[in-house]
Amino acid sequence: MENVTNKVVLSGFAGSDADVKALSGNQKLARVNLAVNERYKSATGEELRKTQWFTLTFWNAKADFAEAHIKKGTPLYIEGRLQSGSYDAKDGSKRYTTDIVVTEVNIRETDVAN
Repeated sequence: MENVTNKVVLSGFAGSDADVKALSGNQKLARVNLAVNERYKSATGEELRKTQWFTLTFWNAKADFAEAHIKKGTPLYIEGRLQSGSYDAKDGSKRYTTDIVVTEVNIRETDVAN
């Protein structure tokens, strides 16, 4: 199974300013929460809206871009890959995470329907 793909494409709005950290070895990391709105109709025909939240991870030059350009409410189009991880919380429980490591990012034009 040679042709395996891990690719995510999302369009939404930044839910926060970029949270940027300088790491050892001249590495830079930025994280942004992305809100993606989904519209659908219920069984009764009522139009509903659901917001899903995703954590975006930007590394190095993309972290610089995020720091300079992404503020709360910024409309974004991103491409990236899923990355899962886990950590031990302060209360001793195991926590699991799934982030999107951003490979392409564009600030998009907003549309009236959103």
